[in-house]
Amino acid sequence: MRRKLVVGNWKMNGSLATNASLLAGIAEGLGENSAYCAVCAPAPYLAQCQALLSGSEIGWGAQDVSAHAAGAYTGEVSASMLADVGCGYVIVGHSERRAYHGESSELVANKTVAALEAGLTPIVCVGETLAEREAGQTSAVVAGQLQAVLDAIGERMSDIVIAYEPVWAIGTGKTATPAMAQEVHQQLRAQLAGQNKEAAEAVQILYGGSMKPDNAAELMAQPDIDGGLIGGAALKASDFLAIIAAGSAPDQ
Repeated sequence: MRRKLVVGNWKMNGSLATNASLLAGIAEGLGENSAYCAVCAPAPYLAQCQALLSGSEIGWGAQDVSAHAAGAYTGEVSASMLADVGCGYVIVGHSERRAYHGESSELVANKTVAALEAGLTPIVCVGETLAEREAGQTSAVVAGQLQAVLDAIGERMSDIVIAYEPVWAIGTGKTATPAMAQEVHQQLRAQLAGQNKEAAEAVQILYGGSMKPDNAAELMAQPDIDGGLIGGAALKASDFLAIIAAGSAPDQ
C-alpha cells in the first residue's frame, strides 16, 4: 500500500523567526504513525530547514530547480546545490511557474531529469486551467504535461511524485469534489500503467487543489489520491498537522 505523503509548499512566504516557530509546531504535533510529510521552502531558507529538521521525521525540499547543472545562469539554483543542503524533494512545473514564468512542458521535463540525476525526488505538477476544464480539455492537458516528463525520464518513473493541481482551484477557495479529483488521478495512474504497470502502482499522486483540514480526509480516502501538495494551510502548524492526521487514519 502506498504511504500517504503530505507536502507543504510555502510559496513566497516565511522568515527565519516564523519558519522556526512553524517547524517546531509541526515537529511537536507529529504522531508516531503519521503520514510522511515534508516542506518545500523558499531557497534562502533551505539551510535553515536542514539545520532544524535533520534527524527529524520531516523532510524538506525546494520549490524550483534549474535545468542546468552549473555555469553562467545568474539567479538559478542547481539540483546539486539543493542536494548539498539536504533537500529530498523539489517541486517542478508548478502552475505558477508555468503561468508566470512561461515554463513549457519540455522545460519541466528537463528540470525533472536534472533533479533525478542529483538524487532528488521531483514532485511533478500537472493541471488544467478553468478555461481548459470548461472546454473539456482536462484529460488531454494533464496527459500531455505528464507524457513530456515520462518520455524524458525513461525507466525512472517510480522515482517521481506527481501532483495534480487543478489551476482553477488554487487560492480561489474552490475545490474539485473528491470524485472529480479521483477521476483525474485515476487517469494519471492509467497513463503510468500504460508504460509500466508495476511501477504505476508505486507512484504517489498528490492532490494540489486547496486541500484543507475539512476536506483532506474525504479526498485522501479516494483510491488514487496518495496525499496532498498543500499551499496556504501549510503555513499554520495546526492546519498542516490536521491534514497529516487525515492521511494517517488506519483506513487510509
